[in-house]
Amino acid sequence: MKKIITFSSIIFSAVFYSQVQKVEPAFWWSGMKNPELQLLVYGKDIQNLQPEFSGGIKIKEVRKVENPNYLFVTIDTNGVQPGKAKLNFKNGNKTVKTIDYEFRQRQQNSANRDSYSSADVMYLIMPDRFANGNPKNDNTPDTAEKADRTKNGGRHGGDIAGIVKNLDYLQDLGVTTIWNTPLLEDNEPAYSYHGYAQSDYYKIDPRYGTNEDYKNLADELHKRKMKLVMDYVTNHWGSKSWIIKDLPSKDWIHYWNNGENGFQRSNYRMTTQFDTNAAKVDEAACMDGWFDTTMPDMNQSNPMVVTYMAQNAIWWIEYAGLDGFRVDTYSYNDKKGIADWTKRITDEYPKFNIVGEVWMHDQAQMSYWQKDSKIAAIEGFNSYLPSVMDFTLHDAIGQIFREDAGWDSGMQRVYDNFANDFLYPDINNLLVFAENHDTSRFNQIFPKIEDYKLVMSLILTVRGIPQLYYGSEIGMAGDKGKGDGDIRQDFPGGWAGDKNNAFTKSGRTSTQNDYFDFTKKLLNWRKTNEAVHNGKTLHYIPNDNVYVYFRYTDNKRVMVVINNNRNNQNMDLKRFSEGLKNFTKGKDIISDKDFDLKTNLSVPAKSSLILELK
Repeated sequence: MKKIITFSSIIFSAVFYSQVQKVEPAFWWSGMKNPELQLLVYGKDIQNLQPEFSGGIKIKEVRKVENPNYLFVTIDTNGVQPGKAKLNFKNGNKTVKTIDYEFRQRQQNSANRDSYSSADVMYLIMPDRFANGNPKNDNTPDTAEKADRTKNGGRHGGDIAGIVKNLDYLQDLGVTTIWNTPLLEDNEPAYSYHGYAQSDYYKIDPRYGTNEDYKNLADELHKRKMKLVMDYVTNHWGSKSWIIKDLPSKDWIHYWNNGENGFQRSNYRMTTQFDTNAAKVDEAACMDGWFDTTMPDMNQSNPMVVTYMAQNAIWWIEYAGLDGFRVDTYSYNDKKGIADWTKRITDEYPKFNIVGEVWMHDQAQMSYWQKDSKIAAIEGFNSYLPSVMDFTLHDAIGQIFREDAGWDSGMQRVYDNFANDFLYPDINNLLVFAENHDTSRFNQIFPKIEDYKLVMSLILTVRGIPQLYYGSEIGMAGDKGKGDGDIRQDFPGGWAGDKNNAFTKSGRTSTQNDYFDFTKKLLNWRKTNEAVHNGKTLHYIPNDNVYVYFRYTDNKRVMVVINNNRNNQNMDLKRFSEGLKNFTKGKDIISDKDFDLKTNLSVPAKSSLILELK
């Protein structure tokens, strides 16, 4: 009898403690191009459970890993219809857990959804610092860091509701696309506001709102014919991620045995990714090193990691109705793994745009990372990444307004940047910007509005996809030397009690309105000009710090003159006959003045002209 009781106790204990707690993704869609779905199943000591699907759904593989708390179940969804199926987990002949697993109907034309392009203007928001639409979610019981606006590096309370509340402001400004820094849960005890140390990849941080709130943001944007871009982080996760705290296997991350908790900081030398002379130890130190102590580096050479991330990305596209991605620290990833991740997404959504952060300072090195790069092809590599960020243009912008003309200074830097466009396979699919959440604030370095007008005239008329950083359009500044918090200040008017409400014309100062009105006029004009969206470029070597270029199609032609000289300039137009063709008049879209273009053109000091030729 004693033996029977003991044996029964063992059986009861195994069943009791083998509890399935989580299945990711929690639901999926029928009719996906790739019918294979890898389910991550998590629970205490579940490794010996046998999964079984109803409805004839075929389980292709059940994979066990080092950690007995995980099962990876790969199923074939080919032919599966929308609805719920029973996912049973058995211990021998006994079913110990049943889950209703749902397959949803995809939205019409989901696979062929349009994405952002050079016809758009992207507006970058750091949600915690933009607007607090719902003060009730500033603090939540299950998140560590609490709101404190007195801390530069603390939570301030901005949220999704605050963004939705101010969509009319953004639409009026002329923005067509919003890129938010990460909104997924980041449960670090400090500096969690930026969101790049994510702790749950299927959950919006409750201090921003809910998954449904995020979907509603996309819906509200779509009502306005605007687009939503998710900031996706593949290179690293947060140290407080539930998966990181209980790893499926040691090789889920890059674990360094000589460091505490597996940590070794990256050497940040991205050139080792393609340098044929690079030492293996240096290559590994870049690709496998951690971005920071709270950001474990993910191992994309592990196929299960890549599959998890690809499915998660696709899940968010389908669930929220996303229009694109921006991928953080793209070139720090295992390049074969991240190429696989990218291709899986673009195979599923052929028009879907993804821009990667490739923070390098050489056009050949940056172009290596764009899809179908002939430079990368030398090594037999293709990233499949549609778009990269034009950091070399950003580098030039940081200097041109503080120096005089020279052989390689002043506006010549901009000309030289575009002279290297031949290196890129798709020049219209580059993200162009004067600043972002990691760089110095343009209006801090160049506090005169005349310089702001010059840089916006440039950014909004050259090839590529222009990106603005929240608050630039009202003259917001910030000193990176004081820390990242200073370049990520709260947007005035985003919090109850703010003395200055820059979301409204009456609430803005006269200076803020000067910045705003100029930006609004330029952005809304840009929406309708195909020459700026997709036209070719003809540019002229700058003289006297004056840069002249034309954007043109068969039907449209725009002449841009940027006078970065401290003196008025009178230009002989004979030099520009190739660009002017037979056009003799132009209307400046900034001043609404008509100009005669037959002989000479006078341009005031530190000013620009954007002339629609006619």
